[in-house]
Amino acid sequence: MNTVKKIALAMVVVLPAFAHAGEAKVKWHDFNDYRDVRPGNNSPKGAFHKNVAKNFEKHFNKLAEKLPEGYTFNVEVTDLDLAGDVQFGGMNELRIIKPIYFPRIDFNYSVTDKDGKVVSEASDVKLKDMGFMDRIKMGRDEAYYYDKRLITDWFEDELLPSLNSAQS
Repeated sequence: MNTVKKIALAMVVVLPAFAHAGEAKVKWHDFNDYRDVRPGNNSPKGAFHKNVAKNFEKHFNKLAEKLPEGYTFNVEVTDLDLAGDVQFGGMNELRIIKPIYFPRIDFNYSVTDKDGKVVSEASDVKLKDMGFMDRIKMGRDEAYYYDKRLITDWFEDELLPSLNSAQS
């Protein structure tokens, strides 16, 4: 088999694995009203808030890929308290991560199927992880690791099983 045919065959086999099953739509409130989404290192608030939104939206979309094809994970973030706390460190403000500054997020969500029918929803979901530093940190360092892990754990431990039992 020549090289072009091998590449084409590999693409046919591999590309479906990268197809998105579900998608996420995230709605934010005013970041200044959230409990703690303050930037450290004297970075501009607006740029920091955009970075937070971009990172979390990417993460919600990654989770939504685990949903059945055509499903949409709609999230409205009502409050956010990032892991750590911004404190003065000499001339700079730094986000210090300590066990007493645990991550919290409050949100409303709905999951709709490909026909737009709501298959799961809840208002005022409140997540927090008071023992976030007591668990082994898996994988590479990434922005907002503890906050994303909190959301991932809820998604995999509560949302996905409830969807699977509803479909059965």
